[in-house]
Formats: sequence, C-alpha cells, structure tokens
Amino acid sequence: MKYYGDLRSFITALDEMGDIMHVHREVDGDFEPSAITRRSYEIQSPAPLFHKVAGVAAGFRLFGAPAALSSRSDMPYARVAMSLGLAPESTGPEIIEALSAARFKPGIPPVRVESAQAECQQNILRGEEANLDNFPIPFAHDKDGGRYANTWGTLIVKTPDGKWVNWSIARVMKVDGKRMVGLIVPSQHIGQIWTQWVARGEPMPYALVQGPAPAISCVSGIPIPANADEADYIGTLAGEPVPVVKAISLDLDVPATAEIVIEGHVSIERDCQEGPYGEYGGYLGEGSSAQPTFHVETITHRNDPIWPMSITGRPTDESHTLWAMGLAADALTYLREAELPIKTTWIPEDSTVHWLLVVMPENWRELLPGVSSEELTQRIGEVLFKTDAMVFIPKVYVVDDDFDPTNLREVVWALSTRVHPVGRRAVFEDQRVIRLPQCYDEAEYVAGKGAKVVFDTLQTKRHLHASFAQGYPEEVRQRILDNWPE
Repeated sequence: MKYYGDLRSFITALDEMGDIMHVHREVDGDFEPSAITRRSYEIQSPAPLFHKVAGVAAGFRLFGAPAALSSRSDMPYARVAMSLGLAPESTGPEIIEALSAARFKPGIPPVRVESAQAECQQNILRGEEANLDNFPIPFAHDKDGGRYANTWGTLIVKTPDGKWVNWSIARVMKVDGKRMVGLIVPSQHIGQIWTQWVARGEPMPYALVQGPAPAISCVSGIPIPANADEADYIGTLAGEPVPVVKAISLDLDVPATAEIVIEGHVSIERDCQEGPYGEYGGYLGEGSSAQPTFHVETITHRNDPIWPMSITGRPTDESHTLWAMGLAADALTYLREAELPIKTTWIPEDSTVHWLLVVMPENWRELLPGVSSEELTQRIGEVLFKTDAMVFIPKVYVVDDDFDPTNLREVVWALSTRVHPVGRRAVFEDQRVIRLPQCYDEAEYVAGKGAKVVFDTLQTKRHLHASFAQGYPEEVRQRILDNWPE
C-alpha cells in the first residue's frame, strides 16, 4: 500500500499501470475536455489527461475522471483505492471497511509547513492578476448555466469561532474572472458554517483547492460527522499528517501540495443565479436558484498546474464510485454502532445511488437470537433513516451473503428472485426527500417528504445455487480451473 501525497505522484502511478490516456492534441476550452471525460466513464477507458487546452497558457492541464472505475478489469476500483492509500486491487467492500474503520480511530491533525516548502504557492496572483480566465475551466455539459469551476475541488471554510474547519465538495459555477457562485445547502456542513457568518453579518472566508492529494478530494466528498475535521480523518487514512500552509490572504490552512488554491470571501446574501447543472439524475427541478457569490481575491498555483474535474451523469463516474462508497461506509458505521452484525454494505454503481444493500452473514440469527427478519428489517430502517447520508437513498435491500453484492449480474438475480411482489418490507412514511433520487412525484419534492422502504429478502433456509461454485464437487471444480482454458 502507498499513500500519494500529491496529485502528480498519483497520476504517475496510474500511468505506470496503463490507466492514463494522454491527450496531446489541443482541445477546445469549451466542451471537448468534458465530452471526452464523459465518454471515458461510459466505456471505462483510462483517465484522460489533457496537455494542451485552447485559450490558456502552455503547461496548464486538465485531468478527468480521477476516481472513476479503472480501465483495468482486474482492479476496477483502483483509482478510489489508490486515492485512499489502499492497494489497487482492493475490492469495494474492503474500501468501505477502511473508510468505516478510520471513523473509530483517533484523528491525526495536519502539520503546518512554511510557504517556501509549499508547492501550491510557487506562483502567487493578487488583485486583477487573480483572474479565473487564466485557467482551463470548460463547460461540463452543454445545457449547464455556465462553466463549472468546481466539480472535484475542496472548499475549505471554518466557523467564526475557529472551532470547526470543514473540507467539502460543492458545485461552484464561474460567473466571470473575479466571481463564482456556489450551491450552499443550509443542511449541509458548509451551509451550517455559512449561516453562522451570515448571523454575524460578515462574508465567509473560503479557499477553493484544486488538485490536492487524492485522499483529500475523496474525503471531501463523503459524509463524516458534523464538527469533525476532514483533515484529521485524512491523516488517519494516510497514517501521517496532511501538510498544510497558511493561505496568502486568509486565516485558513490549505493543503501544501495542491495544484491551485483560490482565496476569497463568500457574500452574506444569495445574490447570484447558479445552475442549472447536469447531475447524475439529469437536470432536476427548476435548475437555477439564487446562491451566494464567491469573490476571487488571490490565486496561488504550482508551476504547470493540473485542474481535475468530475463530469457527472449516468453511471459510472465519481458519484457512483467514491461518493456511493462513502455513503455505504456511513451506513455501515451507524448500523454497527447499533450493534447489528452487518457483514458489509454496498451501493451498486448502476443503481445511481438509489439502492443500498445491507449484507447479513449466514449466522445472523445466532448473533441476534429471537429476532425475526421482519424485526431486523424494521430496525435497520429505524437506524438508517435517521442519518443525513440516507437522504439520498430511497430503497434499502437486506440481503444474504451468498452472492457478490459488487457483481451487478448477481445483484439482479438475487433481487429478482427474492423480493416479494407486495410483502416483506418495512415502509417509512414522511421521510426527508430531495430532488436527486428520481423516483418521487412533484408534490413530494415540493413538500420535501416521501416514503422510503427497506426490503426483507433474507431466506428462511438457504438454497444451493445451480452454479459452478455450488453445483459440483470441489475436486472437480479445481481440476477444471487448473486446466482452463483447455
């Protein structure tokens, strides 16, 4: 296992395993980089690295699909695993276990380095020089409201009293060279902190970090408890503190090895229109809304900087790999804290974050004596639907561990044969609903309330599969495997 402390060493490692697609011809600064990236998701190609983008200085690069499925079929989750310091061949459940386990360990706080040691401050742009027009910021999709300056970067903010520093990913649209507008949801952590600054009547300082160590981008996009610092959690995953440096113009620490850091303040009013933006569910709701303005005051960057981007849409992109794994790890953590003997949790990529599988071990009845599958199903729903992360997931399936939950073919087989047409389910009415899940009607979206369900697919008695694994003696299977192909 190896932890990559900056984006460049991570890209080099992917390149060595054949998972980088170098695009050396000049691409336009509008749609080509995003369209190429989107196609790379859909055909599961190597991650595109664009070496020449029209309209910006030579040396400025774009990097697409940083945490999508790998082009290596023998290690499909390599980009996510390597981002988190895990072996590239790690399975999805192994990644989820690592994310959950780190929640129970003491955090390792970041360590501050001097500016001279911080690659992110090799170039410092102030005043009118600090202009977004100097950087390659393409349109993500042709129906978007503007060029999105943030799809895979980390926003750093902290409460006015300095007690809570939050690192998160939120979409931010470029307005012009000196302004951006970002989606700030009151219930999310960045929204909670912004509300505190609004109450003081002061604009919120922010740093938008592009291309930090891959683990920073990944952890910024997954749920961890409120008031917990992502930097400490990342240190735990890495086994070493994250090096940070004081921002040039703000009282914020930023990752020292980042490619680009944008510094400024966020207005205290929702004074600019943001959106629409193509999410994994498409273009949802009204699409455009009034959001706060992010004023650009200072920009620092490495020599020949790399700007990463995630182009959301239909599976499979970072919304369905890293983010889905983070949601599954959050669910696993809460279920185990409730003393339920869960083997693993998994969100199939192709479900577009609409399904969560809760996998039970074969001996779960021995571990929970006297508990029926109906009672277990009800208890799982009671635990999960109290958590913030489950606002995104409308359907939960409690399943046996006699199939591979990461294999979509096996998932479809299990759910097709084990979900009762009308019974064996626990329905939870009046749950919080947002627009990302596409299965509700307009009245439910307006009300923000709707039903969610937990399906009980657990078998009373397990049946042997008519499969290679269970249909033949072990010595016969081994002889066939040893001689395959004949």
